[in-house]
Amino acid sequence: MTYRTIRQRLLLSAGSTVIVSLFLAAAASSQASTIEAQQANVAHSGASASPSFRPNAFQHHFWEALELQPQDAWSTLRDSFQWQEKNLPADVQARIDEWIEHYRSSPQNIVAITERATPWLAWITQQVSERGLPGEIALIPFVESSFDTNALSHRGAAGLWQFMPRTGDALGLVRNGNYDGRLDVVTSTAAALDYLEMQADEWYEGDLMLSLAAYNAGAGTVNRAQRQALSQGLTSDYWALSLPRETMHYVPKLKAIATIINDPEKYGVALPDIHPDPAFAKVQLEQPVSLAQASQLLNVSHSALAELNPGLLNGSLDPRSAQTLLVPEEVDTQVLAQLSLSTSTALASASTPDIHRVESGDNLSVIAARYNVAQQDLIRWNAIERPEALQPGQLLSLSGR
Repeated sequence: MTYRTIRQRLLLSAGSTVIVSLFLAAAASSQASTIEAQQANVAHSGASASPSFRPNAFQHHFWEALELQPQDAWSTLRDSFQWQEKNLPADVQARIDEWIEHYRSSPQNIVAITERATPWLAWITQQVSERGLPGEIALIPFVESSFDTNALSHRGAAGLWQFMPRTGDALGLVRNGNYDGRLDVVTSTAAALDYLEMQADEWYEGDLMLSLAAYNAGAGTVNRAQRQALSQGLTSDYWALSLPRETMHYVPKLKAIATIINDPEKYGVALPDIHPDPAFAKVQLEQPVSLAQASQLLNVSHSALAELNPGLLNGSLDPRSAQTLLVPEEVDTQVLAQLSLSTSTALASASTPDIHRVESGDNLSVIAARYNVAQQDLIRWNAIERPEALQPGQLLSLSGR
């Protein structure tokens, strides 16, 4: 979300407030007019006045429309689900139920994974919905990586969407010593959704479940399984195919977790609160910038920026590899605009702060490498007696001044 998008949201929000206010005023005026008319009729007929009020059809509909349930990212996601069929074949439902019970047996795992999804869920749901895809697709990172942006499989797949190196290369995800597009949530999400749609259209007449199977096992494997099924007089949909074990479980796992999220109370699962709007803003940059520099300019913790930008392998954005820096959504829009327009001179002025505030997980080695200073200097400048006992919130001089 760019600076312009944030400003548009604020303007739209303000405009919506005015519209709602006008409707409320109109409804109140209409209510008052109705009461006056009723009282006049009562006075004319000589009957006793009654304080009760019966809304007309318009008013009844209007007030009903206001009685909406509060929205969060989970309710938005549920509204976009398309695969919540109630009457599946018994053998298909059994495959899904097996995974529902698996997840129910360890609800703490679901909680941990959904907590990791907090920065990303609303935005990914938005991207899926804008393409008209089933909302369940937004939960693929649950199955693929447990929503761990730095997940790396033993076979070399990486990121939320677990792209193999060659697949990532084919989809245009840049990889070099400074940047890995497979770890970049924005670029890898676009690539994953493109890939699913492309395979569904090219091989499976739009069947996304078959495309999901191909996402996991490769189109060649799925296509061979289809030919085998047809030769045996079977149908060629996902549920009829004989596929590798992991692929046989792939869609049932996705449908199982979607079923639980669709009705978490039924399954005894507590989901974390996630705002319905994306948790980050996107800044387009034309100049190199390190996360340390951006942290100082934006007054945002270094760890928060690192969490949002896992694709920056050395903690710096180089426009030759990537041009988009993600920052917390609540960052002041004026500062955001300043960062997007900053010259290399302006960034350089922020590159060597005088003070570092210790964050959870920091140690002297990490801090020294971040600011290109010696650990012994940090110890001397700050009279540190126990280097292993740094405390979050502790302020460290980076220059001895």
